Amino acid sequence: MGLYHQITGAGPTIVLLHGVCHRAHAWDPVVPLLADRFRVVVVDLPGHGRSADLPDTGDVLDYFVSELVGLLEEVVPAGERPHIAGNSLGGFLALELGARGLASSVTALSPAGFFRSHAEWRYTVSVFRSLRRAAGRIGRHTPALTERAAGRAVMMAVFCARPWRYPAEAAAIDSEAIVSNTVLDRADRRAFVFSAPVDEDLPITIRWGRFDMVLPVRQVSLATRLFPQARVEVSADGHVPMSDDPEGVAASIAACAERGLAYARAGSRA
Repeated sequence: MGLYHQITGAGPTIVLLHGVCHRAHAWDPVVPLLADRFRVVVVDLPGHGRSADLPDTGDVLDYFVSELVGLLEEVVPAGERPHIAGNSLGGFLALELGARGLASSVTALSPAGFFRSHAEWRYTVSVFRSLRRAAGRIGRHTPALTERAAGRAVMMAVFCARPWRYPAEAAAIDSEAIVSNTVLDRADRRAFVFSAPVDEDLPITIRWGRFDMVLPVRQVSLATRLFPQARVEVSADGHVPMSDDPEGVAASIAACAERGLAYARAGSRA
């Protein structure tokens, strides 16, 4: 079984990757803003949504990457290198696919993989475990809470700067998923390693939310050391900016993709 995915629009291909405990729906506010110019592919990562569960053994990050490489072979037209954007874990995966030479541009939104110490890694893991415990206690009351803007403002405050904007259906899906998701239980900080060397001409945008409470914005300093060609945007958003500022996110992705089109043309002439 391949990865569940949906394709919208026509034009150069953009692949959008979500973070832990989300699924393709995380991009719903952004897709319509890109689909008039691009062929947009959204995907459920392994162990999320409608995609198959993770295998019981092995390195989960390697598995994510290998499955995504297979997806690109399936959905990207022959001879085209897609533009890839991702949030959180999806941001790490987008950058790694770019580092492997599989992208024409990469936009990473608050990407994982730039933990400067073990303490920073433990902090992020503790955030998700605390949310898991809270979601488990809420249980059957989740639908009633997510239907109300005030309920979403409390439940999604860790992820969003403007959590009341978060779609009610998406909040209910996320609250259910966080109880059963095991990705962070199996991940290891030391596994967040990027392939090298990275093409220094590859267009990269790293956009980080100033109010990110999951992966603090100070981690951008390590990101720019590892990807010095990256354009950095610090936005007035939280960890999941797609609902905070869908127009701004779409603009960042589109601008990076435009640079990527020139990069791809130059590569084809080389």
